[in-house]
Amino acid sequence: MQRSGEASGRLLGRRRECAVVDDLLQAARDGQGASMVLRGEPGIGKSALIEYARASAQGFRVISVAGVEAETELAFGGLHQLCAPLLDRFAQLRAPQRAALETAFGMSAGSPPDRFLVGLAVLSLLGDAAQDEPVICLVDDAQWLDQISAQTLAFVARRLVAERVVLLFAERVPAPRAFFERLPALQIVGLADHDARALLQTVAPGQLDVRIREQILAEARGNPLAILELPRDRTPLSTADPVGADGQPLASRIETGFLHRIENLAPATRKLLLVAAAEPVGDAALLQRAGERMGIDVDEAAREAENAGLVTRRGMVRFRHPLVRSAAYRGATPQERRRVHQALADAIDPASDPDRRLWHLASAAPEPAESVATQMEQAASRSMERGGVAAAAAFLDRASRLTPDPTARGRRALAAAQAKSQAGAYDEALELLDIASLSPLSAYDEARTDLVRGRLQFFSRSAAKGLPLLLSAAERLENFDPKLAKKTYRDAMYAALTAGRLAGGSIEQVASSVLKMTTSSEPTRSDLLLVGLSRVIADGYAAGLPQIQRTLMSYRTAALPPDEALGWLPLVCRVAHNAWDFDTWSSLSGSLVELARGTGALSVLPSALLLRLSNRVFAGELSVADSLVAEAANVGDVTGSNVLAHYAALVVDPWKGRESQALRTIQTVTDDFLLHGEGKVSTATGWAAAVLYNGLGRYDEAFDAARRGASYPTEMGLSSSAMVELVWGAAHLGRPGDAITEARRVVEMAAASGTDWALGTAALVTAMVGNERDTDGRYREAIDRLERGGTRMFLARAHLSYGEWLRRSGRRSEARRNLDLAHRMLSTFGAAAFAERARQELAAVGVQMPKPSQDASTGVDLTQQEARIAQLAADGLTNPEIGAQLFLSAHTVEWHLRKVFSKLGISSRKDIGARLADLQA
Repeated sequence: MQRSGEASGRLLGRRRECAVVDDLLQAARDGQGASMVLRGEPGIGKSALIEYARASAQGFRVISVAGVEAETELAFGGLHQLCAPLLDRFAQLRAPQRAALETAFGMSAGSPPDRFLVGLAVLSLLGDAAQDEPVICLVDDAQWLDQISAQTLAFVARRLVAERVVLLFAERVPAPRAFFERLPALQIVGLADHDARALLQTVAPGQLDVRIREQILAEARGNPLAILELPRDRTPLSTADPVGADGQPLASRIETGFLHRIENLAPATRKLLLVAAAEPVGDAALLQRAGERMGIDVDEAAREAENAGLVTRRGMVRFRHPLVRSAAYRGATPQERRRVHQALADAIDPASDPDRRLWHLASAAPEPAESVATQMEQAASRSMERGGVAAAAAFLDRASRLTPDPTARGRRALAAAQAKSQAGAYDEALELLDIASLSPLSAYDEARTDLVRGRLQFFSRSAAKGLPLLLSAAERLENFDPKLAKKTYRDAMYAALTAGRLAGGSIEQVASSVLKMTTSSEPTRSDLLLVGLSRVIADGYAAGLPQIQRTLMSYRTAALPPDEALGWLPLVCRVAHNAWDFDTWSSLSGSLVELARGTGALSVLPSALLLRLSNRVFAGELSVADSLVAEAANVGDVTGSNVLAHYAALVVDPWKGRESQALRTIQTVTDDFLLHGEGKVSTATGWAAAVLYNGLGRYDEAFDAARRGASYPTEMGLSSSAMVELVWGAAHLGRPGDAITEARRVVEMAAASGTDWALGTAALVTAMVGNERDTDGRYREAIDRLERGGTRMFLARAHLSYGEWLRRSGRRSEARRNLDLAHRMLSTFGAAAFAERARQELAAVGVQMPKPSQDASTGVDLTQQEARIAQLAADGLTNPEIGAQLFLSAHTVEWHLRKVFSKLGISSRKDIGARLADLQA
């Protein structure tokens, strides 16, 4: 696109777009980070706007990144371009972030880094660099970035707040992958008619026949590159072969025009352009070596290509437009391409860049070649060590296609499918599994195929769909790999518990298979956990619980390796809840959250947060649970999956008594298409609605919802809690007989469990529906045990229920003491509806408590993010530690804290805790 010639240097017809870029740059100068995606068809002017930003970024540090289609499978390629100029700042990163980035770039060995820890490292790196001068990162052809680079840059872009950093992306539409769809975007459209005519006049002043000129303008539709290129092959009065008569898309016609220009060049120049097209880095020294191997006079050929306006040479060889590259490559024969890739492979030092050399060797192979396939398999292992799952999948995919032996081909296709699954490329993974299934697989590999397919169905569709495959795989793997079989049974058990009642008898099938599994003479903790849980399911709660309790104690007292803890503690915490072991649930859920945060294990952190916040709700710490819900939502925003964040809100919102908010949360979970077919949804939403309506005193609705939530007791957990809500509703309706069955189940579980939480709950439900002569003693036992058990939310409700019964029994003085205690506890917890029940009961015994105003306000309007940061700062965390937990840069944390100081009226970090306590009081 041409410059307008104005003093401002703006592009012709792009005043609005240039103004947007100018505003981004000015915001960064003023201390506000921003991102923008420039979207449009090929040739529409995205790259020209990128160059405008580069020229306008006076006083900025400019970092350039270019995506290339041939490199979409090479992990971290885009990030390497971005971070290479900042290598000297790596030492200033926090240790986990530095290690993640160094491992990703192959600078040090280590386990695959979590991609979000890499993202936080990049965010911190850019924020640190921006302390010296503003930074602008220009990312052209963003649609061709490798997957992990694209995901990381999108993560960083969403978190630019107080950093003097601009991320400007140029993305072709339609994009093959939607990595940047949630970022602010500017759609670049065609030039207005008068601007298009002015641009055409600059390349063909008065030379075109009027009819041809109008045809060009009509077909170009304001596309600047089309306007500049379409006239080049036309004579002034040409009327034959009107533009677009062949029906080609505009981008294809532009590419064809470039191809015609390439065909008119000298053979050596065409070869050099093919070499440059096949090697996307643009390394001039590499092109020189490869060209010389092909007998090309590189300098002479490069001059001709540059004079033809197809490339530029400024330290690196760059094509004028990506369509020039594709024309140079697609216009060559397969044999010509293979010769070029071989020359490039020979020119690359295998010690410095083995993966790139190998990629060219694979492209040079004319037919299946085992030696190259073996090297591709080795490259996949190197990629996995750096966390490059997508790259490993690409290497394995290519390796399978180059493998001559059908058996080995199937094994490699299976490995590629597994890697594709880990990378989130589910459709491609299923295709590779189909390829593997057509090969003569061993019985072991057939079982592994079912395992991968089962996990794919679980992750991408539903637990119910994946469960049969997981169970089949686990049973068959026992004969080959007992450790893998055990992990597969673990996954099958997760799937069965998640699918719940809609899985038919599947959970019983999983339990039966686990119990038949051959175990070691010295079983491990995980063996005992699976067997104990299976006995609970197969033989009854009391039969399996003693073994579960011994196993829980082992997990609680042992120092677990991180891999074991991350793999097994989610199930252990869930089992502790089912066993009514509140202490173990509290201890291990806290440890799991800290471990998942510290290691950046975002695949585990959402589940860990859900387990922890559920525990804190039962402890009466709704404010803590609220902060964990916010963290879960934050993680969901990072990962793009909010399923568990919605579940987290479902656990907390009903206790607050805000009907509209709670019902919205329940509806969100109910309507989530990813959860369709999961019986657990009915259990969880039934329990949540029962809590809400019991708090609001609408006991008919609470009873009906609780009956739905308690209808499948094998699920345990919230199903057991729904039984308690059903008893509460039935008792308040004066229909205790309708809850006898559920009360008896709670009592039976409590007898087997023996914990204070279980026995206290059993005493409470018995008091509510049992023999009147035992009621007083049962209530006293419930209060005593629940206080010792730590479940303060249920302790408060026990005081409330006891106070109600005492009032009805005419024991007003004792009622006042219990109701006052219940009111104070529930108000402090934030359980507003239940607190209101206590306030009304107090009024009935002559104690008038002011009704809290619905509009009560502390006068301090902290946002959710500010409140979370303030609390973490009050807990003693530093800005980098807060940033690591909330996936923000330390600079953004500092910016939020300045706003917190202003709103709280304080000037020192040490005053935050006291001020927050004053507000809560």
